[in-house]
Amino acid sequence: TLPLLAAASAVPRGGSPPVSQCNVGSLQCCNSVQSATSLSDPVSLLLGLLGVVVSGLTGQVGVTCSPISVVGVGGNSCTAQPVCCTDNSFNGLIALGCSPININL
Repeated sequence: TLPLLAAASAVPRGGSPPVSQCNVGSLQCCNSVQSATSLSDPVSLLLGLLGVVVSGLTGQVGVTCSPISVVGVGGNSCTAQPVCCTDNSFNGLIALGCSPININL
């Protein structure tokens, strides 16, 4: 399982800010993250049903997210995609304005 964990927690495309730079949003662990400019049809439909104007979105959209409260404390590890999101007002179903971060710093 260790190779799977290492592969699942890798941060795509370098340049991700460390957790300490997540000061404009909340730290989230999302099952998937999509670019706001190339959303899948199910995510676009869901955003429409929630009243979100898709054409006005920037950054990335996190899907099925849960908060990460304290990094480094047992029980808060993220084996999916750790992100910093500016809008998580949909109870983890969708998070908006997300940026990938590196929680392994």
